[in-house]
Amino acid sequence: MEFIRRLFRAASLNKKIHMRAEASSPLQSDRGPLASELSDNLARLAAEFSHTPDLVVRTFTYKQTGAKAALVYLEGLVDKNAINNHVLRQLMFQTLEDSAGEAVELPVAIGEMRSLTDWGDVEHTLLHGYSILFIDGQFPSYALETQGWPQRAISDSQIEASLKGAHQGFIETGSHNIALIRRYLSTRELKIKQLLVGERTKNQISILYLEDVALPELVEELERRIRSLQVDCILNTGELAELIEDNPFTLFPQMITTERPDSAASQLLQGRLCVVVDRSSSVLITPVNLAAFFQGIDDYSTRWSIATFFRLLRFFACLIATFLPAFYIACISYNHELIPLDLILSIGEFRSAVPFPPFIEALIMEIMLEMLREAGMRLPAPIGQTVGIVGGIVIGQAAVQAGIVSNLMVVVVASTAVASFILPNYDLAAAVRLIRFPMMTLASMFGIIGIAAGTMFIIARLISLQSLGEAYSSPFAPIRVKDWKDVFVRLPIKRMGTRPLSIRSLQKKRHGTPPAKKGDDSA
Repeated sequence: MEFIRRLFRAASLNKKIHMRAEASSPLQSDRGPLASELSDNLARLAAEFSHTPDLVVRTFTYKQTGAKAALVYLEGLVDKNAINNHVLRQLMFQTLEDSAGEAVELPVAIGEMRSLTDWGDVEHTLLHGYSILFIDGQFPSYALETQGWPQRAISDSQIEASLKGAHQGFIETGSHNIALIRRYLSTRELKIKQLLVGERTKNQISILYLEDVALPELVEELERRIRSLQVDCILNTGELAELIEDNPFTLFPQMITTERPDSAASQLLQGRLCVVVDRSSSVLITPVNLAAFFQGIDDYSTRWSIATFFRLLRFFACLIATFLPAFYIACISYNHELIPLDLILSIGEFRSAVPFPPFIEALIMEIMLEMLREAGMRLPAPIGQTVGIVGGIVIGQAAVQAGIVSNLMVVVVASTAVASFILPNYDLAAAVRLIRFPMMTLASMFGIIGIAAGTMFIIARLISLQSLGEAYSSPFAPIRVKDWKDVFVRLPIKRMGTRPLSIRSLQKKRHGTPPAKKGDDSA
């Protein structure tokens, strides 16, 4: 009866606890010590976790001492088989003895067990899938590793497809993502710094780096930026990247987001840092430069000549996706002398029935293209591609027949869309698509001079950007010729015996690189 009275007494304390919670942080580290009596601990637990139907309190008699005990856990975050077979069965029915004949304190077959003395620790571990064991008359209590939340199986990345690389992608569990990276980098030099970020919900963020390769100043700077965050919660890597990047007011991405463990391992070997956010299926790579966004994982699994061709094709596609509509508008509106006579007569014939100026014509088609692209992404996969292709053909043909746009404008917009799809990084491709609109505006106002002015502004912006304090435009500004062996072209791997100078790694030379033949000059 005394135990029941104490549980009802907790209802009167509920209001005071909520008033105290409003005056402090929701997850304050010092919430007061645990009590040694089981009834007191369960009373406070019932008060703090009110209206929590998935909270399970399993009371039983501890076989070792005959005392009352309770195992507390959140139903959807634990592995019930581990609780029933490796925790409750041993605690309720089994008494283990060591070689000296003395009873063992906790006869449980579980991976990790930690002592808890503070209510802040109880709340944090309980919300992260641990089970809390309270024993009447015993202090401290224990957190048992019984995590088992729902998670999807490891599958291929949907965004970064690879033809000859591995077909494994990250999932939404940080520990599994770290294990995938360790599969590629089985070395003790792979170090991990784990941080807890969030005022309302603590989320684990891990910084991975090779200790003998990565520059310590970069690790310290990244850790300082993450520790200084004052946010409710970090839900995904996109939020984290925007919070810690050098300049959030720019279209160009300053960190690489990848879903591939082999790509993350490759970047770590170059001296970069990897940030794994728990509950996110992608990781961040920093510091990076603009050239890194044009590199694909298949570039290093194919012959160097083929990889070089596709690398050059990506740079050319970036120029097409950025400047082609603006160049078309400038030539039609102002700079007619740049168009051959036969072609300009053909263009004039097509445009004779179009009532809009070239800028409005291009704007209509570009906005319609973006709408089709967004609709295709939101629709289910089996019909998304069909809607995008059929919708583009039907709308484009109908627009030409209605006299809204010309045939040549449809060709220009379609070529621009195809070029943007070639870019291997989604963030860079999105930035290029947005840059296209101000370039079109400048071309409609000033012609080729407007395009030149916009290009100068883009170059100046790229030179001024930094990624974790490192030059974003390297190896072009500042000029580092030795790094050009993996920018526009990809030289044979045995010629790339040094790590990129723009990353400032501790070890410049790659270990295990075959020596060049006598008489050959290394790039």
